Amino acid sequence: MKKFNFRKVLDGLTASSPGSASGTSTCPGGTTGVPAVGVTPRETEVQETLASENFQICKTVRHGFPYQPTALAFDPVQKIVAIGTRTGGVRILGRPGVDCYCQHDSEAAVLHLQFPINEGALVTACADDTLHLWNLRQKRPAILHSLKFNRERITFCHIPFQSKWLYVGTERGNTHVVNIESFILSGYIIMWNKAIELATKTHPGPVVHLSDSPRDEGKMLIGFESGTVVLWDLRTKKPDFRFYYDEAIHSISWHHEGKQFMCSHSDGSLTMWNLKNTAKPFQITFPHAKSQRDGKKPDPCKPILKVEYKTSRSSEPFIIFSGGLSYDKAGRRPSLTIMHGKSITVLEMDHPIVEFLTLCETPYPNEFQEPYAVVVLLEKDFIVVDLTQSHFPIFENPYPMDIHESPVTCTAYFADCPPELIPALYSVGAKHKKQGYSNKEWPVSGGTWTLGTQTYPEIIITGHADGSIKFWDGSAITLEMLYKLKTSKVFEKQKVGEGKQVAEIVEEDPYAIQMISWCPESRILCVTGISAHVILYRFSKHEATTEIVSLEVRLQNDVEDIITPEATENISPYTEPSQPITGSPRNVSPEGIKDSIPCLKVKSRPVRMPQGYQAELVIQLVWVDGEPPQQIASLALNSAYGLVAFGNSNGLAVVDFIQKTVLLSMGTIDLYGSSDPYPRQLRSPRRSKQLTAGLSELSDSPVSLELERCKSPTSESRDNSFSRSRSSSVSSIDKESKETITALYFMDSYGRKNDGTLSPCLWVGTSLGVVLVISLNLPSGEEQRQSEPVMVAPSGTVLMLKGAVLTFSSVDCAGGLIHPPYEVWRDPNSMDDNEKPRKRKLVTFSPSSSQDMGDYHFAVICSEKQAKVYSLPSQNCLYAHSITESSFVLRADVVTVCNSVCLACFCANGHIMTLSLPSLRPMLDVNYLPLTDMRIARTFCFTNGGQALFLSSPTEIQRITYSQEMCENLQDMLGELFTPVETPEAQNRGFLKGLFGGSGQTFDREELFGEAAAGKASRSLAQHIPGPGSMEGMKAAAGGVVGDLARARIALDERGQRLGELEERTAAMMGSAESFSKHAHELMLKCKDKKWYQL
Repeated sequence: MKKFNFRKVLDGLTASSPGSASGTSTCPGGTTGVPAVGVTPRETEVQETLASENFQICKTVRHGFPYQPTALAFDPVQKIVAIGTRTGGVRILGRPGVDCYCQHDSEAAVLHLQFPINEGALVTACADDTLHLWNLRQKRPAILHSLKFNRERITFCHIPFQSKWLYVGTERGNTHVVNIESFILSGYIIMWNKAIELATKTHPGPVVHLSDSPRDEGKMLIGFESGTVVLWDLRTKKPDFRFYYDEAIHSISWHHEGKQFMCSHSDGSLTMWNLKNTAKPFQITFPHAKSQRDGKKPDPCKPILKVEYKTSRSSEPFIIFSGGLSYDKAGRRPSLTIMHGKSITVLEMDHPIVEFLTLCETPYPNEFQEPYAVVVLLEKDFIVVDLTQSHFPIFENPYPMDIHESPVTCTAYFADCPPELIPALYSVGAKHKKQGYSNKEWPVSGGTWTLGTQTYPEIIITGHADGSIKFWDGSAITLEMLYKLKTSKVFEKQKVGEGKQVAEIVEEDPYAIQMISWCPESRILCVTGISAHVILYRFSKHEATTEIVSLEVRLQNDVEDIITPEATENISPYTEPSQPITGSPRNVSPEGIKDSIPCLKVKSRPVRMPQGYQAELVIQLVWVDGEPPQQIASLALNSAYGLVAFGNSNGLAVVDFIQKTVLLSMGTIDLYGSSDPYPRQLRSPRRSKQLTAGLSELSDSPVSLELERCKSPTSESRDNSFSRSRSSSVSSIDKESKETITALYFMDSYGRKNDGTLSPCLWVGTSLGVVLVISLNLPSGEEQRQSEPVMVAPSGTVLMLKGAVLTFSSVDCAGGLIHPPYEVWRDPNSMDDNEKPRKRKLVTFSPSSSQDMGDYHFAVICSEKQAKVYSLPSQNCLYAHSITESSFVLRADVVTVCNSVCLACFCANGHIMTLSLPSLRPMLDVNYLPLTDMRIARTFCFTNGGQALFLSSPTEIQRITYSQEMCENLQDMLGELFTPVETPEAQNRGFLKGLFGGSGQTFDREELFGEAAAGKASRSLAQHIPGPGSMEGMKAAAGGVVGDLARARIALDERGQRLGELEERTAAMMGSAESFSKHAHELMLKCKDKKWYQL
């Protein structure tokens, strides 16, 4: 029988991670691939405070322009706007801070939107022929009811003002009536064959318009696509008038008096009809057709898709329409035309018009409308035009609708930034704001929003395909642009007619941003572009005219990474490192092979730079023996060291941006020295072009995970990164893959095993899961740092992980995050005496240490497959955790949550996970975000405070939280969509207008459409579905005590809502009673002393 050493078992339990099956005291893959020495108990004595209860995932807010918009609605009393999209999304916008996103589960396109005015509700009609009623009286709107039409397709919807009945037109030409409160179909139906004349042999087409007459609510105007218009009497259930026109109708708009209406047609004409003469229109106009003599027919015009006819008491009426331009004007941009009196103004748009609405002072359709603005929804923009000024300026949009001005290629998210950063960026960005906006306040001003209690400075940075970089204030779940930087300005413009530059490696967007590295404390910014270039910027409050220093780096790899089956048995000989580029660069050899030339040309003359970010240094990789430079795959910056490092599939470069010199330019294999764990075979350099040109990896088309494996931008053969290189059953030819530098991190650490002192280091991770440590020897004094060289040398330390390395971090012996050292910001162009250039002030964070715990800290390393925590300087592997086997990690960040530290990971299979540090205990694992395309993988990033973001569509940023505390406080941070506002009183029409201006009968829709009068609709026509926000939906979705509590809460909310409405109505009745009492008392006093015959 085998004997066990009980003491060793206890030691193993002490060293292992509590509650983690993957935690272990020894890890294979140390410096030489041999298991590390046993871990001392004190190295694992870290009191961790995080628990799984601290984590929960939920969406917080969505920013940007709604992608692929389809519908628009506006509540004139609440002053909020709703936008529907092709993917079933609805964005509801009010004043800045009031921004809500809702999603239909079916993801069917939203075709129509209708606000029951001032009711705190929204009706949506989707492409699956389902109507939904949303409750907006809560911060997170929910569907109360749904009604699915089974036999007919919905083509139009209309809710009369102050009515609880919704009119629904269908493709068959029928009109149905729905009770909004119960969402039950009425038995009242207007069949198409009863609306048109019996003698008509053809079908009138789908219903394209429904509206009640401003003069008489008992009359409904029905417009059919074929050109037939019917004025239907709801009481008698018969048509009063029929109007026929031989051109298809697109829209209809009433005059407020209810005696005339206007139609827009497919031939670019507008027709005016009078109810007294139904035989023909009394006016036909072609607003954009050329005037023809001799009575010839006007030139054909494009259809007028929508027209609105709005009257004003003090001026001529406004006729506003979209489309209608002449066909002969090819290339004309989409336009909105405003006809006011005799003047015609054509507003050309940058994108096609999806929908527009005219905003008016009154919600009553039978009053002078008094239009003051037009809301225009374009395919890629949202604008509001001011109608109160003659030149029709647009309002300055307070929402971040221009995120997609150029496609977003990468993002960076910084929470809890230095508080002075946002004002500094705003002050330099405000200088470049456009002029010429309307001086009026933004008219979409509904809802309420207050600054939450938990607010801290947050900055979001987006990189774009045109080389621009935008800084956004993301504090308190809002988004406002602070500053825009154009990186293309450091390069020479290509002259017209010069053709494609000989050294360009991409045909489109040669300045596209790929990576961003930003030090908020020093305000130094470093970016990489697709043309294998790196630009370093410093922030200044003053203008400057300086020359941009340009460096060229030659990275080549003459050894192919061919790994033999004996990878773990033999060590290859040390190869001398390649030297940095020296001498004058060559351009094109006599044979025509490009060599030592960069892809872009940096401006050589002094450049005037405005205040803000000013380019200081440009580093470019050059062509090597006819092969273009490989795209940069990793980037790191440290302001305290004054160094920037970047790597690709050929090797690593380290640049001193203080002295503007290249310190290291070395092939990946050369970095190992004698510690290379893999034997390599020499091979002649390939001449094939290895760079897939353009932004193909940046495209937003869905990618098959099985075929493409989500092609991580940091590795050419991610499939081969681990499995093939570590399998002896595969031939060496199959294992051919370049080893890419995938992760870089500067920090004060122990460069070698059992070092006694901390020193500056650069940690390097590769696509084969290898971690290297490079020692940096920096001159001590500031003057020496300006002149003496920085020594850079590989330390010989090699660690191993499974999968490509993604991220590094450092944690002290108490479990706290060690921030890398940084330089405090100083203005490089100070001009005043009070702002003389200060000396460099460096801030260093040393690991927490005491006599009991000793001088050591933890290195956290995460790869595509696993995470490891090493104790330094002993290099013992304390903990290892296998994150995923079937998938791979796309993004990993070490972040602070609840005053503690954790590792957050996002996997290609959609899972979001968090692991405690240093023990790597799983805290959260949720299958939350299916990876539908490369855009999500490219833009997903975590930050401190339990927040993350990604591009949910090409035009929108979705922010999420994985913190339980923030989920609980989210309700307080969101804006209120509905605010109790009294509906404005109708204007006094006067005695004569009331007598002769319309029908004297009162119109009660309940008597006509209710079940008692109209009966029940056929069950097969439509199916009622209780929504999750209704009582029925809660009963269906919940059970047990939790369900009872939820139902009780909803019942209380509804009861409170009804009590609030009852209180409002009671107050109104009391006011009315007081007014009546006052008038009665005045009348009594007036008639008190008069005889009966004097009255």
